[in-house]
Amino acid sequence: MNDVLTADRDNITEEEKELFLCDLKNVCSEYFEADDKYTLDVTRTEKGFSVCIIFDAVRIKKFKKPR
Repeated sequence: MNDVLTADRDNITEEEKELFLCDLKNVCSEYFEADDKYTLDVTRTEKGFSVCIIFDAVRIKKFKKPR
């Protein structure tokens, strides 16, 4: 059985976008106070992909050094 995952494709499904944005929101909440409107744009480029994530931040939280 071949368990190798292939990420070489030209598109991302809407379901995959939502899963990614859900994970990203958790990370962003550590650094920003933001609304829940996140946008993901994936564009094919010469060297791979350009990934753009856009959201409005109300404030930037204080960054804490890792323990």
